[in-house]
Amino acid sequence: MNGLPLVFFLALASIASLPLFGAPENPASPMKPYGLVIHGGAGVILRKNMTPETEHAYRIKLQEALDSGYAVLDRGGTAPDAVIAVITILEDSPLFNAGYGAVLDSEGICELDAAIMDGKTEAAGAVAGVQHIKNPITLARAVMEKSRNVMLIGDGAEKFAQQIGFELVPNTYFQTDRRRKELERAKELEKKEAADKTQHSQLEPGHSENSGSFDSLIQERKWGTVGCAALDKNGNLAAGTSTGGLTNKKYGRVGDSPIIGAGTYADNATCAVSCTGTGEYFMRVVVGHDIAAQMKYANKSLAEAADATLAKVGQLGGDGGLIAIDHNGNVAMPFNTPGMYRGFKLSTGSQTIALYGADK
Repeated sequence: MNGLPLVFFLALASIASLPLFGAPENPASPMKPYGLVIHGGAGVILRKNMTPETEHAYRIKLQEALDSGYAVLDRGGTAPDAVIAVITILEDSPLFNAGYGAVLDSEGICELDAAIMDGKTEAAGAVAGVQHIKNPITLARAVMEKSRNVMLIGDGAEKFAQQIGFELVPNTYFQTDRRRKELERAKELEKKEAADKTQHSQLEPGHSENSGSFDSLIQERKWGTVGCAALDKNGNLAAGTSTGGLTNKKYGRVGDSPIIGAGTYADNATCAVSCTGTGEYFMRVVVGHDIAAQMKYANKSLAEAADATLAKVGQLGGDGGLIAIDHNGNVAMPFNTPGMYRGFKLSTGSQTIALYGADK
């Protein structure tokens, strides 16, 4: 050892093992923020149209879902687990257009769509047009985790569900008197719109009358989609969305909710997004991915990207809203309608439940 005593080397080893500059041996790293944001649909949600009892019911159910999802994150659960916890509660409530209490199609049947995406792995699962799955969001997750597919539809999705142990429920489970009345109203408005179009075709070019009937029909048919975007303690993101679609929908119509990149999207590098609104427009803008792309390639903040993307939807003639959370725990909840059922809860202590456009 070049003549140096062993004790010298032992002393060097001891010094090397000491922390530098007096730093503690196990420095406590600050806890990264975590939390979630949820929605229960956007649309003509006005205080003047809401009884105190109904408003209270919505606030209580949104709070229950928010607290349930946050509890999953708070005990170290994953973002997908939190998304499932939130959405199953909302699917089980007749207040929303998802699961029990979903709207009826033109045949008087509930057809349900759902999707989930894991921002850590970018794995995704979706189902569309299912009629006998009590909680479609759980089947969407099963497609993500137990199949090689991203989307399954209709009978095929339900055959897969049975193969992996799901129990089917009768379609009447989802149906409520409220939704039956809405379908009747939508059909009446549809007949009136058809009569208006016939009348308009007999008028001079450029002349129109009673143009409000179709707008009334659209407003009657939509809103109530539910969704959640979550950030867990490990910095992983996830998003999920579930819906019954449009009242009086026809021809196997599917909206944006189960379309990965449109109504549902999550990427750990940027954000997690769930949308609600006129699905045809949200699909054309590819809303979820567009927000993430602006953050990734244009270095926009979550709020800037979300606002810009929703503006594109509006420019095409679509309306609705979205919820999103980024990898830093920032939240966005923009909408271009009078209201949106929404809320968030973060580990920083910040939280809210809101219904109307004026709510903060």
